[in-house]
Amino acid sequence: MPDRRENGATEPQDTPSKSARKRQMLALQTVGESLLSLNDNQLSNIPIDDERLLLAIREYRQIRSNSARKRHLQLIGKIMRNIDPAPIEQALAALHGMQRESTAKFHQLEQLREDMLAAGVEGAELAMARFPKADRQQLRQAILQHHREVQAHKPPSASRKLFRYLMALQQTHSASD
Repeated sequence: MPDRRENGATEPQDTPSKSARKRQMLALQTVGESLLSLNDNQLSNIPIDDERLLLAIREYRQIRSNSARKRHLQLIGKIMRNIDPAPIEQALAALHGMQRESTAKFHQLEQLREDMLAAGVEGAELAMARFPKADRQQLRQAILQHHREVQAHKPPSASRKLFRYLMALQQTHSASD
């Protein structure tokens, strides 16, 4: 709502409402929670310039009491009010995007393995279509071994071995792109 001055001119309000400030504070606290879920390696890739924030994150990891953790999370939100959260949010979005991509590739490989095992020996051709440099003999042996294990009611070690081989193929295939 515009602010009326003595001279009759109107100027927009400069301060946000209490509700808007609270929403902003909770958003910063949520960003802080996202930072807390990262491991040290991932945290080192986030552009955090404020040493107090890094110290508060390290301290939070040492706290075991839930009520103390809540208070410390509020402290992290308060510290974040004094810094620009945009670079941190961008880095977190990029990190989560890479994790989603990695998870999607993992699920695609699982589906390929399931399709290969369901197709039997001809399933090796499914992998050959996706990974032309794959060893057809190794794929066929893993599929046959899987079927022998299923018939003998043994643990699916050949299925796991096939998945590890498919993972290695995917890594070499993506490295050559």
